[in-house]
Amino acid sequence: MLGPLHAQITGQDVRLDGPRQTKMLAALLVDANNVVAMERLVAVMWDGKPPATAVRQVQDAVSGLRRNLAACGAPGSLISTRRGGYQIHLDPGQLDLLEFDHERQLAERHGTPYETAAALRRALACWRGDALVDISSRVLEFDAARLNERREATRKLCLGIELDLGRHREVVEELAALLREHPYDEQVAEHLMVALYRCRRQGEALQVYDRLRRTLAGELGVDPTPAVQALHRRILVADPGLAVPAGASSAPDPRPEGSGAAAGEPDVAMPVRQLPLDVPDFVGRADALAQVAGLLGGPAPDRAPVTVVVGGPGVGKSTLVTHAARLACAAFPDGQLYLNLAGTSDEPRDPALMLAEALRALSIAGSAIPNGLSERAALYRSLLVGRRMLVVLDDAGHADQVLPLLPGADGCAVLITSRTLLTQLPGARHIDLDVLSPAEARELFTGIVGRRRVEREPEEADAILDCCGNLPLAIRIAGAKLTGRPAWTLRVLRERIEDESRRLAELRIGDLSVRASVELSLRLLPDDAVRALSLLGLLGPYTLPGWVVGPLLDRPDAEEVLDTLVDASLVRLTATDAIGQPRYRLHDLIRTCAVESAARLPAADKRDAMVRVLSAWLDLTGRGTDGLPAGPLVAEPGSAPRRALPDAVVDRLMADPAGWFDVERDTLLGAVKLAVDWGLDELAWELAAGPATYYDHRCLYQDWEHGHRLALRAAEAAGNGRGAAVLLRNLGQLHIYRDEFDEAVRTLESSIGLCQDGGDKRGEALSVAMLATISRVQGRYDEAADRVERALSLAVGGSDQHLEAQLTCSMAVMRLMQGELGEAESWFGEALRQARALDDGHRVAVVLRRFSRLHDLRGDQDEALRCLWQALATFEELADERCAAYTLLEVGRVYAGRQDRDGAVPALERAADLFHRHGDRHDEAACWQLIGDLHAAAGAHDLARRRHGRALELWQTIGDAERVKSPVVPSSP
Repeated sequence: MLGPLHAQITGQDVRLDGPRQTKMLAALLVDANNVVAMERLVAVMWDGKPPATAVRQVQDAVSGLRRNLAACGAPGSLISTRRGGYQIHLDPGQLDLLEFDHERQLAERHGTPYETAAALRRALACWRGDALVDISSRVLEFDAARLNERREATRKLCLGIELDLGRHREVVEELAALLREHPYDEQVAEHLMVALYRCRRQGEALQVYDRLRRTLAGELGVDPTPAVQALHRRILVADPGLAVPAGASSAPDPRPEGSGAAAGEPDVAMPVRQLPLDVPDFVGRADALAQVAGLLGGPAPDRAPVTVVVGGPGVGKSTLVTHAARLACAAFPDGQLYLNLAGTSDEPRDPALMLAEALRALSIAGSAIPNGLSERAALYRSLLVGRRMLVVLDDAGHADQVLPLLPGADGCAVLITSRTLLTQLPGARHIDLDVLSPAEARELFTGIVGRRRVEREPEEADAILDCCGNLPLAIRIAGAKLTGRPAWTLRVLRERIEDESRRLAELRIGDLSVRASVELSLRLLPDDAVRALSLLGLLGPYTLPGWVVGPLLDRPDAEEVLDTLVDASLVRLTATDAIGQPRYRLHDLIRTCAVESAARLPAADKRDAMVRVLSAWLDLTGRGTDGLPAGPLVAEPGSAPRRALPDAVVDRLMADPAGWFDVERDTLLGAVKLAVDWGLDELAWELAAGPATYYDHRCLYQDWEHGHRLALRAAEAAGNGRGAAVLLRNLGQLHIYRDEFDEAVRTLESSIGLCQDGGDKRGEALSVAMLATISRVQGRYDEAADRVERALSLAVGGSDQHLEAQLTCSMAVMRLMQGELGEAESWFGEALRQARALDDGHRVAVVLRRFSRLHDLRGDQDEALRCLWQALATFEELADERCAAYTLLEVGRVYAGRQDRDGAVPALERAADLFHRHGDRHDEAACWQLIGDLHAAAGAHDLARRRHGRALELWQTIGDAERVKSPVVPSSP
C-alpha cells in the first residue's frame, strides 16, 4: 500500500472486484491489527452522505473481499469480525506499512549512526511511490497524506544522519531532488546547502539559499528562519565548523551540526506555549494520567500519535488533559499548541480557521497563510516536521473536524478531548473517563469547601456528593455555592438538591450549569437518539441490558441508536454481566436531564413505550420460568401484553434461565415499580408473580416480598381480584417458609375467597394445599388430610398435571402421618409415576425424599438412604438449597434412628446451616434438637445442652417453646 495498492498471496495476485473492495482493503490495511469501526468503513466508501443501506453494503464488500482472499489461499481468520467493525491480522513481513514501521522502530533502538542509517534505508525501501496513490477516498487521502509525511520525515532524518557520517557526495543529488519536490522545506534546504558546501560547491550552496529566500518571500511573504540565515552567513565566510565532523560517528542529529546559529544568534523561533492554566485543586485520576503518560512517552510500541480522552458532560476531560499535557511538557521541547474546537457549541469551529490560528502561532501570518483547507493542512504538517510538539485539541465534535489538524511528524503527539468516540481517526487510542471515585470526589469537595466545614457535617457532605453523583462539574458548582455562602451549613445545600425535580436548577452558578452542559450534547444527537435517551431516563436508576432500547422505540433492533448514545458519552457501558450481556447506565444527573426532556413527549407516547418495554420483560420472565424446575408458584397468564424479542436475542438470554434471573434481579423489581407508577396493574402483578419460582429456587425472600407487596397494593387499588389472589397466595407460601403461620392462614384464606369469586379452581387448589401444609406442620393431621383431599378434588381433571402430581405426593405424606402405610405406598407410587411421566426431575426428587420416610418406618434404612442420596444429588445439581436442606434433615433422621451419631451430625449441621441462611427457624430448630438428642444419648451432655439451648431459642423466637418436648415435623412441601 506504500504505492499503488497491490496484494499477493504466495505469488498470486489477489483480484479486487471494483473500487469498493479496493477501498475496503485499503481501510483495513491502514489500521492493520486494529479494529476498524463500521463508521469509518462507511466514511471511506462514501465521501458524501451514505445511503440507508450503507452498513449492509460494507458487509457485502467485506464478504466479497474475504472470498477473493480465500481463493488465493488466505486463512479464514485473516479478516475477523469484531464488535462494531472488522480487523485484518498481519505480521510485519506481510505488509509494507508494518515492515516500514518495524524498521523505523529498529532505527530508534540502534546505538550507532551507521546502524540507524541502515535501518532507515531499509524502511525507505518499502516504498514504491506515494501511498494509496490509485484510491479515491477523501478519508483515505488524509491517511495517505499522513503516511507520505512520515516517509518524507524518515528520508530527511536518514539524509541528515548520513550527512553527519560524511556521506555528502552520496546524498547531494537525493537532497536536490527532494527540495524540488518540497521547495518550501527549509530543513531540506539546510541539508542540501551543507552537502554542496562539503562537496566544494560553495556557489551552488549559496544559490540554494537565494532560491529559497525568493520563493518564501514571493509566495508566502516570509523570510528564511534565523537558523537558515545563520547557515548562509557561515557559508559566505567559509566557516571551518562546516567541515565534515571528525570521526563522523557521533549520535545523529536531525539537523547537521553546522546548521546551528552563529554565536549570539537564536537557533529556532521561540517555542509555542499555549496550554491553559492548570487547575490548582486537581485531584486523583492516577490511572488515566498514567495511561496518557504511557501513550505520550512510553516505549515505541506502546506510544500513540493520537490520544482521545472521551467522557460525558462535566466529567473533567479538559481538566485532565490540561494537567497531563503540562506534566508532559518536557518531552515536547518545541512547544505545545492548544486549540479549542468548540465541538459541542452552537457553532463548532471550522478546521480551516483552526489551521490559520495554528499557523499564526507557528509564525506564519498574513498572506503567507494559504486560502484552501488542504493547502493550510499541508503547510501545517510541513512546519511540524522535525519538531517535537504536543497538540491539544479540546472539545472535538467529530473526526472530520480533527483530521486536518493532525500532524504527520513522528516527533509530535496529539491529545484530544471529546464527548464522542472518534473511531475514524487512524491509530488513535481512546481513554474512557468516568466520574471521580468516592474518595477523589470527597477530596475535591473538601478542597473547595474547606476541611473544617466538611468535618463538622460529614454525613451531609456524603449526601451532597451522592446527589452530585461524583460528577466533577456538579461538585465544583456545589462547592462554589457553599464557598460563596459561608453562612450556609452543608445541610442547607443538601436539602435544596436532594429533591431530584429541583436538582438541576440548584446545580448552577454563574456560567456553570449541569443542565446546560448536558443540553450541549443533546443538540448534537439525531432525533431518535434524543427520544431514546428521554425514554431511557423514565426507566429509573438501573443498570440495563441494551435490548430495552428496541421496545422503547418500537423497533426490533435499535443497537445503532444505543451506540450513538454510548459514543456521545450520555449512556455508559458499565460492564458485561455473567451471561454475556453488555450493561448500560445513565449517570443520575444525565437521567434527570433525560426525564426533563421526556416531559416534552406526548403522554400517550410515553405510556405506550413503557408498556412495550414492560411486556418484553414479562415475556422473558415467562420464558425464564419455563426453563426452571416446575413448582406450585407458577400462575396462569393474565391479560397483560407480551412482546417477544427477536429469536436470536431470546435464545442467547435464555441459554441459562437461572443465570438470566440472577443478573436481572434488580431490574425485574424495578419493572414492577415502573408498572405500578404508570398505573399498569395487570402488568405489575404478572411481573411480580412471574419470578416467584426463581425466588423460591434461590430462597430470595426479600425480593419476593418486596415485589409482591408493591404489586398487591396496585392490584387491590384497581380492583384486580385475579392478580390479588395470585399475589396473596405466593405471599402465603412465603409466610410458611418464615414460620409466620397465623399470617399465612389469613393471607391464604383471602386468596381462596378471591379465587372462588373468580372461578379459579387451580388457584383455590394451590391455596388449600398450602393451608394443608400449615395443618400438617402444626400436628393437625386429619385436618391436613382433608385439605389435601379437597385440593386434589379441585385439581384433578384440570390442565395442570404438575399440580396434580404435587398433591398426589402430599396425600401420600398425609396417609403416612396417619399411620396408613399401605395406602401411603400406593399414593407414593402414583406420585412417582406422574412425576416421571412429566419428565420432572425435581418433582421425582421430592417424591423420593418423602418416600424415604415410609422405607425408614418399615425398617429398610438402606432403601431410605438410597432414595435420599438420589434426591440430594438432583437438588444439588439444580442448586436448590432449600430442598437439599430438607433432604439432609431426613438423612440425619435415618442415621439417628440407627444411633449412628457420626453419620447423622454432619448431615444435620449442613442442613441447619442452610436453614439458617434462608431464615427457616422451624427446621433449623429441628436440626439442633435432633443433634442435641444424639449427643445426650452418647453421654456428651455439655454438647447436648448447648444444642438443645439453641433449639429452644429458635422455638421461642417463633412462639412455640413447647415444641422442644415433642417430635418435630419438618415444614418442607
